[in-house]
Amino acid sequence: MPTIDADAHVIETPETWRHLAAGEERFAPIVVCRSAGGAERGRDGNEIAEYWVVDGRLLPKEDNTGHDTETAAREMRDIPARLAHMDALGVDVQVLYPTLFLRPITRNAAVERALCRAYNRWLAAIWAEAPDRLRWVAAPPLLSMDAVAGELAEAREHGAVGVFLRGLECDRQISDPYLFPLYEAAAALDMPICIHSATNSPTMHDLFLHDSGFNKFKLATVGACHALLFNKVPARFPSLRWGFIEVSSQWVPYVLNDLALRFARRGETLGADALRRNNIYVACQVTDDLPYVLGHAGEGQIVIGTDYGHADTSSEIEALRKLKQDGRLSGRAVDRILDDNARALYGL
Repeated sequence: MPTIDADAHVIETPETWRHLAAGEERFAPIVVCRSAGGAERGRDGNEIAEYWVVDGRLLPKEDNTGHDTETAAREMRDIPARLAHMDALGVDVQVLYPTLFLRPITRNAAVERALCRAYNRWLAAIWAEAPDRLRWVAAPPLLSMDAVAGELAEAREHGAVGVFLRGLECDRQISDPYLFPLYEAAAALDMPICIHSATNSPTMHDLFLHDSGFNKFKLATVGACHALLFNKVPARFPSLRWGFIEVSSQWVPYVLNDLALRFARRGETLGADALRRNNIYVACQVTDDLPYVLGHAGEGQIVIGTDYGHADTSSEIEALRKLKQDGRLSGRAVDRILDDNARALYGL
């Protein structure tokens, strides 16, 4: 069966911002280099020498770069090299997620709109070079909600198979009605909402600035799933699919148990198969206790990704191959995780 990498990344470069519209070039992030002071280290121990400056905000450019991939491949400067590496890894399709947008980058609506549009045009150009193998999730300009539907429609026409969100958006929870127009637009276009380990809350990001990433990124995303189910948001958009990406899957039993207790407190029942009934999919890691997780989540709701291009605790370039060789799951369950479930989530 085909093998789908449900979470791979692109690393943005100055080439990304060459897709800015005329008149918006002034919004382009710039790269600055450290010339003095002690070296800062990235997640794999490499020295961080370059930083993005986005709307006056300084962000490490190499904090989460995985050096088990070729630079030109992870930066999409050599797409044949990327495809060749996918072949070597036994991957038929990668679904591409951003890197820069994993953190808050601006509170300026005009800047956000310009950068999201440029990013989406860059990914559309990448998709055009390998439309059967490189799919992607679109970055919506959430500070300009009136522009979201049009941006998603254009992205959909050019290979996008999902909508990128973070665990917190615009200093709001994912269940906030502010985001409902986005959900309506995504449902109309049959594009899932893909909530990736990340945050777009400057307050929370800066509070946990020197955290390992667990509090500001991982817990925000797990909390987003809890908030959606607790507030019955998926029921408002019954055709919409939801993905929770790069947060492992072992939290699923805990969240479902906690929700069951809270539903009972208000005289309701969560019910069985809560993920399936609410069209929720979760990306696992090979280090998860998968038999235990599947017992709560069901075989049809788990996908897997490599985190290609990154170097954090979710990164496992051989994840898909290792799942095939693991032996803990039935062949049918493995096939569903590697192909059927990702195909269902992304509408491939």
